[in-house]
Amino acid sequence: MPDREPEPQEPEPQEPEILDPRRAPRPEAGEMIEHPSKLLRIASMIRELLEEVRRSSLDEAGRQRLREIHERALGELKGTLSEDLQRELSTLAIPMDRTPSESELRVAQAQLVGWLEGLFQGIQAALWAQQMHARAQFEEMRRRALPSGPQGREGPKSPGQYL
Repeated sequence: MPDREPEPQEPEPQEPEILDPRRAPRPEAGEMIEHPSKLLRIASMIRELLEEVRRSSLDEAGRQRLREIHERALGELKGTLSEDLQRELSTLAIPMDRTPSESELRVAQAQLVGWLEGLFQGIQAALWAQQMHARAQFEEMRRRALPSGPQGREGPKSPGQYL
């Protein structure tokens, strides 16, 4: 019996991966935001307050009122964040016990605005990663899909799969 090389076998077709939102990259466990629109509104308000503090000179009553607004905004922010993000924010936003000076208000507001901007950049990065993952899955599905046009037949080739 002559030794023959085994015939190459075609690889078995694999089922295309279905886009499954449960398999998409997600933010780390616990880093969730329950009310993103509320978070954006509070962040916009805090940014405006920072600009107001920079533009004008505040008397003691104005600084006291701004301190109250700042503390209330922190409380509202914490209500929209996961426990992990709440703890992170708590370590950065130190409560003001007395009427703060203008410079203390500026620093506190700028610190909060900076933290929020970092949070938003993190959200954008997570969304970008999800989009890239979905795109890679889609490209893989296209790659594994049936090729267009007839294969292995003689005659004119049609432009599409069904034509």
